[in-house]
Amino acid sequence: MSMKGWWGRILRVDLTNNKVWVQEYPGEVAKKFIGGRGLAAWILWNEAKHVDPLGPDNKLVFASGPFNGLPTPSGGKMVVAAKSPLTGGYGDGNLGTMATVHLRKAGYDAIVVEGKAKKPVYLYIEDDNVSILSAEGLWGKGTFETERELKKIHGKNVGVLSIGPAGENLVRYAVVMSQEGRAAGRPGMGAVMGSKNLKAVVIKGTKEIPVADKEKLRELSQEAYNAILNSPGYPFWKRQGTMAAVEWTNENSALPTRNFSDGSFEFARSIDGYTMEGMKVKQRGCPYCNMPCGNVVLDAEGQESELDYENVALLGSNLGIGKLNEVSVLNRIADDMGMDTISLGVSISHVMEAVEKGVLKEGPAFGDFKKAKELALDIAYRRSELGNLAADGVRAMAEKLGTHDFAMHVKGLEVSGYNCFIYPAMALAYGTSSIGAHHKEAWVIAWEIGTAPIEGEHAKKVEYKITYDPEKAAKVIELQRLRGGLFEMLTACRLPWVEVGLSLDYYPKLLEAITGVKYTWDDLYKAADRVYALIRAYWVREFNGNWDRRMDYPPKRWFIEGLKSGPYKGMHLEEDKYDQLLSEYYRLRGWDERGIPKKETLKELGLEEVIPELEQVTKLE
Repeated sequence: MSMKGWWGRILRVDLTNNKVWVQEYPGEVAKKFIGGRGLAAWILWNEAKHVDPLGPDNKLVFASGPFNGLPTPSGGKMVVAAKSPLTGGYGDGNLGTMATVHLRKAGYDAIVVEGKAKKPVYLYIEDDNVSILSAEGLWGKGTFETERELKKIHGKNVGVLSIGPAGENLVRYAVVMSQEGRAAGRPGMGAVMGSKNLKAVVIKGTKEIPVADKEKLRELSQEAYNAILNSPGYPFWKRQGTMAAVEWTNENSALPTRNFSDGSFEFARSIDGYTMEGMKVKQRGCPYCNMPCGNVVLDAEGQESELDYENVALLGSNLGIGKLNEVSVLNRIADDMGMDTISLGVSISHVMEAVEKGVLKEGPAFGDFKKAKELALDIAYRRSELGNLAADGVRAMAEKLGTHDFAMHVKGLEVSGYNCFIYPAMALAYGTSSIGAHHKEAWVIAWEIGTAPIEGEHAKKVEYKITYDPEKAAKVIELQRLRGGLFEMLTACRLPWVEVGLSLDYYPKLLEAITGVKYTWDDLYKAADRVYALIRAYWVREFNGNWDRRMDYPPKRWFIEGLKSGPYKGMHLEEDKYDQLLSEYYRLRGWDERGIPKKETLKELGLEEVIPELEQVTKLE
């Protein structure tokens, strides 16, 4: 099929029957869903119906978008998606990796893996030559060693995606790793990979990607790259990256502290971006990125560990640990074992609080680095009763222990690095994120507070008042359209726009230069809304229509307790006001009061084929 910017080809792998083939998909689908998350959601809707997430019928999708493999600003991302073993709904995540560049250069837009190999294998893709090879010698190894071994065999310039012991042992928040610090798929994509006995995917591509207007693409990219370098925020970004957020969230009572029981940490200075600057030994970035954010430090054991804000907040202040070199050890263990640092941190903090409250007889206390480290390894290997319990995540623990009041998750996915006792818009972003409590789709808290972490040296104190005005719901949707829609479909990193102010107008122009298709902003927003509606429909179908608005509620703690310290001491969210905000969100989305897309909305978005399937499980308005 002759398309520009897309190959229109998906590489299919059936590990049960040791079969590999190429499927062509229609140009219409490419135009409607663009790529990345859009393509993944379309595949899972059609193919992963009522499957056991850890069974052979689940589909593991590695999807790229039109921006990948081409010189586009921070366009080195890949989406990894499947039905989630952690939440039971749609799960995905993206990571920066050479694998996305090679996948596109090998002539595919995505890989879909199904079935289960009898013994451990890895996939080796070299353009049209695809092999399923034995990985028995790699099974049991960490992701760092696995990638190094595979690069020794296949050459330094290949793209490698792998899982560690956590994925092999089906830890429900195991991730897929690349390049010793890049992770994808918080809702257990690594466990899905492990359930298929797939240790790694190695890709080498040499083809030229067909582009509509090469000259225009070159020119626009050059212009965008220069704009990034010349942005006033660039020098400070280069120094601290996302680590600037430690000081900022602490100042604004939003830093997760001791299992989200408070919003500021007395040792925040010891784990913030300035402390990190003193320890930094190098910086790592994703392909095609000129504003790298991977700050590598030496940890307490003398090993390299790549830090960003989320790792440090959830494995540091959230555990009551105030030494950055110790936090870095926990982070490195998570990366090497292939575990999500966020869910790991929240699972350990849940155990710590259960110990503190006497629900559990033994386990680490807040601030106990040695026992936290031991528990992290127990989780990865599912050894010890406690390790096994915590490996299933916070929701499962709360169900077993009756600890719902301090279980920090939405839909089964642990909350990332923003404590929302006083931030209703951010709480709504967590409540309505398409994978569970994740910040990346609508990082609305900076807008809500009125300052951002990298507005130069030292976080500004602002006058802040809790409000629930309807514009907060509108803002969450606007950001979901851009961050969870546009960027996830293209598949590109949102940081050039968010952090150094790269103009959004570059994106439709670049997309047109690549594909030859002219997308207006209306078209792009509609595509994003289409993907959100399809993902929501997926959840509703997989939950057999047992769906109500409580699914879109943030954790109970933010309603029933107040902040313990700081200027907002005692303050918390009000449930009835949150509920009104949620209703406004549904109204703007064209979803009913349960949070299910209405028939007319599905029709408007070109998702007619979804209606009959949803009607089998529930009544649609």
